[in-house]
Formats: sequence, C-alpha cells, structure tokens
Amino acid sequence: MAAYSTKGLDHLGLISGMNKELGIAKLIDQALPQQSDDKLISYGQLVEAMILNGLGFVGRTLHMYPEYFRDRPVERLLGKGIKAEYINDDALGRCLDQLYEAGVSDIYQMLSASVVQHLELPCEGINLDSTSIHVDGNYEHDDESKAVKLVRGYSRDHRPELNQVVLNLITENKAGIPVYMQAASGNINDNQGFKNIVKHHISSLKAAQDCQYFIADAALYTAESIQSLDEQKQLFISRAPQKLKQVKNAIAEQASLTFEPLDNGYRGAWLSSEYGEVKQRWLLIESEQAKKREQHTLDKRMEKESSAAFKSFKKLSRQRFSCSLDADKALKVWLKAHKEIIAMSDSDILKHSVFKQSGRPKLNQQPDSYEYQITGQLYSVLSKRQQRLQEKGMFMLATNDLSETLTMEKMLSLYKSQQSVEKGFRFLKSPDFLTSSLYLKKPERIEALLMVMTCCLMVYAALEHKIRRELKAQSVYFPNLKYKPCQNPTARWVFFCFQGIHVLTISGEQQLVLNVEERNSIIINCMGSIYQEIYS
Repeated sequence: MAAYSTKGLDHLGLISGMNKELGIAKLIDQALPQQSDDKLISYGQLVEAMILNGLGFVGRTLHMYPEYFRDRPVERLLGKGIKAEYINDDALGRCLDQLYEAGVSDIYQMLSASVVQHLELPCEGINLDSTSIHVDGNYEHDDESKAVKLVRGYSRDHRPELNQVVLNLITENKAGIPVYMQAASGNINDNQGFKNIVKHHISSLKAAQDCQYFIADAALYTAESIQSLDEQKQLFISRAPQKLKQVKNAIAEQASLTFEPLDNGYRGAWLSSEYGEVKQRWLLIESEQAKKREQHTLDKRMEKESSAAFKSFKKLSRQRFSCSLDADKALKVWLKAHKEIIAMSDSDILKHSVFKQSGRPKLNQQPDSYEYQITGQLYSVLSKRQQRLQEKGMFMLATNDLSETLTMEKMLSLYKSQQSVEKGFRFLKSPDFLTSSLYLKKPERIEALLMVMTCCLMVYAALEHKIRRELKAQSVYFPNLKYKPCQNPTARWVFFCFQGIHVLTISGEQQLVLNVEERNSIIINCMGSIYQEIYS
C-alpha cells in the first residue's frame, strides 16, 4: 500500500527561487569560509532558511526553531539532503555569531551590490533613513564589546519604557532594494548616526553602487555632514530643517519669490545658499494638498488652544491679588503665554475694598485693605493665524548639484523616493512579517538578526520588482485584488494568491505539486526556469 504525505509549498517557492537566482547561499558561504567539514547545512543555507521563515507570514518570530520547516518541502526549497532538524537553535545561533564576527554591514553591502547588479538597476539615487526596534529581555553589556548597546532612547514604536536598537537603512530608489544596513545603539540620534555613515561609508557605497544622488530627510542636513558629502564629491538632495533661520526667512519672504507651477499641485522657487560653506541650490516647495490638510489641522488646534485660553483667563479673572503690581505681573505672564492666539482689549486692574468686620460697612468707613482683580475682553488674533497659515504646506529642499540638468520636477521626484525606505521600515515592523520585538541571547546576535531581516526585505523587494518587470516585458497580466488585470501587483498579494499549493509525496519518491491555478502559472512562467523547476 502506497504511503502519502503532503507539505505546504505556498509562496515559499518564489522566495526560494529568488534566493537561488541571487545566489545568496553561495555569497554567504564565500564570506564565511571557515565552516566545519562535517556540517549538515551551510551558513548560507541557514541564512536562506531564515529568509524563508521571515517571509513565511505565519505570525511567528523569525529565529531559532525547526518546527516551521517540518511541514515544508525543505529539500525543494533549500537543497538536496537538507532536513528540517538541521535548522535548529544551535546551528542558527552559530550562524548568527559568525555573521557578526565577519561584520554584518560589510557582508550585507556585498550581497546588495550583487543584487543591484543582477537586477540591472540604474541606482540614480539612494535614500537614507532610520527606525528603532524595541527588544525584550535583559542583556549584560561588555564595555569592551563593539556590539550595539540595547538601551532606552527616542522610541518610534511609542514604547519608551523598553530598551531598543536603531536600524539605519540606505535603499536604492528604483525597486526599494536596501543597499546598506547598520545597527546602532538605542540612544543614538539621527544626526549623529547619519554623520557617522556619511563620514565612513559613503565612499564605499559610491564605489559599489555608483549612485548619483544621496537623498535623506532633515536629519542629514548638518553643516558637518553636507561638508563631508561635498568633499567626497557626492551629490545630495536633502530636506533643510524648518528651524534654520535662513529657511524661516525664505518662507516669511515667499511673496517676493517667483514660483513655478509643478505637477500634482506643487509650486517651486529656486534660491541660492552657502549654508555650511557649501555652495547649494535651495528649492522652496509649496504643496496645495499639504496646505489644505495642515490648514484643517491648524484650525482645530487653534480652536482648542483658544478655548483653553478663555477658560484659563476666566479662572485668572476670579483671583484676587494683594497689590496691583502682582495683578499686573500675573496678567503680563498670562498674555505672554498665550500671545500666539489671544489678544486683549479694555484690560484693567479693578480695585476692591476689603473690610474685616462682617456686614455692611458704615458710611465713610475706611477699608482695612484692598484687593485687585484683572478684567478685560479677549479676542482671537486672525493675523497670527494668517502668519502661521503662511508657513503651512511649505518645505525646503537643498542640493549641491549646481547644474541646470537637475530641474525642479526631477529634484522633487527624487526626494519623494524617500518613501521607499519608509515603506521598507513599515514592512520590517509589520506583524505579518514577524513580531516587532526581538529576543535573543546577546546583542551580537540581535545585530546579526537585523541583517537577516534586511535580507528578507531585499528578497521581497527584488521579487516584487522582477514580477512587475517581467509582466510588462512579456505583455501578460495578473489579476489584482478586484480580479482586474494588472501588471504591478504587490508581492504580498502574489504571496496570498499562492496559498494552498502543496507537494504530494507518494511512497517517499514520486512528488506532485497540487493546486497550482492559472493565476499562479502566469507568475511561475514569467519568472523563469528556476521557479518552474520548484513548482513542477
């Protein structure tokens, strides 16, 4: 009697195919040559296993258990002779230790350079940003260790009570492939972290990726960082902080500038600057949509502040002061605190007679003392609202590219590609990917695991890019969420459509892939022979 068994393949065949296409296991094994001769599974295959685990979307953490692979066709996904029990806590722990010892940032940069070259991405611009990931458990820090420090800092997860680690990412702006990652201690601020990356790693990135523009938010824009970029002959596009005096002055004097209309409700005006002793072109941008959105928010906030101010003044006007000077001082303090939203007319200090004896005072009786009370009429200052409204929907971009080839439209488009790295952070911290907290035995392994997480994002972005590219190149369509034909599906939607595909094994030898639908075949055939072999 024949024995039957089934194991879930689902979308993991696509991930495995991309791992093989990019040669991740081979590249990792080359970077970590000191492996045991009698090993059952290589470090490269373990990294691929963690990527499969991380992109499995099963709501489990990414590390340290073999159970996930017991119901998966491991040999088909990772290589002949590989068994689920090989992917255990000890093997994964040793792998993470070796990744850390070899330098996770260097290994990842080597991987990403190979991926960008394989996908033939132009790498016109690269985007820098950072996020924090909180960690559970207690860790002892060795003062001599170079590992990241798991400490409290500014929490983007809104969990200030927990220790955290900071992840700096640089992505290319075409497919969103991370080209560089660096773990940092949990209390580092963006200005300091970005300055370190610019100073020590831009030259190697430029050599590896040959990128034209380095793009970042306002945290990059410090005199020291832009000087370093300019000295390394690296063109940059950055948002200039709104708090800079020159930016404030430009926004205040916007009426004197000549704005040009851009697409999608934007307007722009050129200015020149030498901030940080670097010759630059500044582009003041006004967004019509942002202005409307921020006006609504401003009106709600001012209404709330005005209501609170009126209540506060009502309480103040009930107070009695022992002398007029105290009353006048209290009024000045109150007006200073609310000068942005409230002004006062007919203000006065009322003088009240105080008699110690109860009852009605006698005719011509002199009071024992006097008390003073504040009075006046409040009104909202519309000119202040207009002044604050003038600043809304405005932001300043800065670049050291002084050539005319960088137009307003191109500069704005390149800066808006900053969304690609932010999209990557949302992916990494999504509960569908893995839990947003990490728990491992030591900080070194957390640093290595952050590299593996970034590899997951790299494979995901590479898959999505190739799926979209091949659909367009071969003029075929894939049904979207509404079952209408499209050529730009998200990888997450494609993964969902591959759920339910199983491998049936008969008598331990013959294997059949079940439940492959027509929409699955569209993707498999587009992707090429590696993927066709996995799903055949």
